[in-house]
Amino acid sequence: MVAATVALIAAGAVAASEVQATEGYFQNGVGARHKGMAGAGVANTNDATAITLNPAGLVHAGRQLNGSVSAFLPFRELDATTPLGFPFEITKGGKTKSDSNIFAVPNIAYSHPISENTVLGFSLSGNGGMNTDYADTINTACVVPGATGIFCGGPAGVDLNQVYISGAFAHKINKYVSVGIAPVLAIQRIRFKGLGFFAGIPGFTTTPSSLRNPGYSYSVGAGVRLGLEVSPTDDLRIAASYQSRTFMSKFKKYKGLFAQGGDFDIPMSAQIGVAYDFTPDLTGMLDFRYIAYKSVRSIANFQTATAPLGASNGSGFGWKNMKVIKVGLEYKANDALTVRGGYSYNNNPIRKSQVFFNIFAPAVSQHHITAGATYKFSENSDLEFAAMFSPNAKKTGVIGPAGQTATISMYQLEFTAGYNYHW
Repeated sequence: MVAATVALIAAGAVAASEVQATEGYFQNGVGARHKGMAGAGVANTNDATAITLNPAGLVHAGRQLNGSVSAFLPFRELDATTPLGFPFEITKGGKTKSDSNIFAVPNIAYSHPISENTVLGFSLSGNGGMNTDYADTINTACVVPGATGIFCGGPAGVDLNQVYISGAFAHKINKYVSVGIAPVLAIQRIRFKGLGFFAGIPGFTTTPSSLRNPGYSYSVGAGVRLGLEVSPTDDLRIAASYQSRTFMSKFKKYKGLFAQGGDFDIPMSAQIGVAYDFTPDLTGMLDFRYIAYKSVRSIANFQTATAPLGASNGSGFGWKNMKVIKVGLEYKANDALTVRGGYSYNNNPIRKSQVFFNIFAPAVSQHHITAGATYKFSENSDLEFAAMFSPNAKKTGVIGPAGQTATISMYQLEFTAGYNYHW
């Protein structure tokens, strides 16, 4: 039964679109419990999804199976109300909304103690992704007669999905210190569309076929996640986790789009935090997360005309590294009900000068407000719920040689439902 469930979730996770996952293109939490606290809790993990946040915390999980599905709703818009000329659609006042606004995001995790102080685990979860889907709109600014779409190449957009499959080992060294390690296998796929016009510009790309809607391209790779938890007192826990850079094979179909011939590694991230039990029923958490987007050239390179797309110094999204502050509260109201709340804030990774490429990836969200609950309806079974709201955020930047500007914006909703079984 468990094996069949894992296989089903794995198939769904690879196919699911992990879109604009709120912290750049990363999710802000995995599983209903941590999503309910805006991803806080690196020092307060007590379920199997600890594998994805801090594998050291797996020592508190016991034997259990966690599964959840999130309905993620990002609403994205391009506003180019100033007359821009090529390549933007201007017949509707310059505003173009991205379609495809509902996405399913699955997660599953399992923990299994093998001794009093040692636990093994398995997890399959989305790491992140980005998605836009601009319709084939009339574009009177296109220099090619009859061309349509915001980039004069028909329907335009991107679909990036990243999935992590992790094993885990956690060990409690003594009453104060626990450690954990989780090797990670990553699978990602991507598809761009609507860039065909640029394929005909001499010197614009190293490989013109990469811009002519080549379809999905797949990539695999590996990394490792490390965790540490220290409990100096019964009420206080301090923890840290480190996710290495995940070295991925190149997107062969997009070797003329991404820098370094299609390279798209997943950047390093780290999270540190504290958890304090104000009472036996109330716990507060404060976390800091860091994502090293600038370490990957295809993400960090500035938009440039000095090197063609696909070259080592070819244009990228121009993202900055991301810093995130997370606050979470968890309150056990009674033996059956636990409620949660959270808030996170991150810097905007997109510079004003880099808005052009980020029409495809408007990762401008900064504030995330969350709530959640667990209801224990039997000795072995729980239901979990979480909700997230990220208010509208925007970035305006110069995108044309004559000083033309455009604004990219997005707001988000997310609803998560999960089930836990405890042995």
